[in-house]
Amino acid sequence: MLAKRPKYTEEDLETILVTREQIQTRVEELGVELSKFYEGRDVTIVSILSGALIFTADLIRSCDFPTRLDCLRAESYGNATSAQEPPRITNPLKTDITGHDVLVVDDILDSGNTLKSIIAHLEGFSPASLKTCVLLDKPARHEKSFSADFCGFTIPDQFVVGYGLDFAERYRNLASIGVLKKELQDSATHI
Repeated sequence: MLAKRPKYTEEDLETILVTREQIQTRVEELGVELSKFYEGRDVTIVSILSGALIFTADLIRSCDFPTRLDCLRAESYGNATSAQEPPRITNPLKTDITGHDVLVVDDILDSGNTLKSIIAHLEGFSPASLKTCVLLDKPARHEKSFSADFCGFTIPDQFVVGYGLDFAERYRNLASIGVLKKELQDSATHI
């Protein structure tokens, strides 16, 4: 007999911080903000894998300017609930960004270490401009003086999943963003 597999649903959340509807509304608003900011320019969007993939896809559809898309993978969490230092860039860009306007899209600005490392890495390619857009910002966790240029939501210092954000590669499929129950964060058997 096959063992029953966990479903990884919103029932595993202690609380929902950002609903599907709030996400949709804010992503559309960010698209308008970015369209005004980048009016008349082509932009290379660099999505940070894997957490920002869903956000990036929705954001691009909300923007009204020509885009090129590339992805960069930076590993900072692994199977933990807090970022490991230093983050590693494990998947380089395939697109030449020299002389191009670049917008880095990430899921969450937590300690700031990952995004700061990515920006330093990309500056080495001499883009015309380099801006950041994050879905979530946790200012209480910032270790370095770094802030995103565009931000969807500011959230408290809690471990969140959903809408691309994961715990050990689970929960990315949730349409809302919420706090994973503490016992599930601590339970290796749940994964």
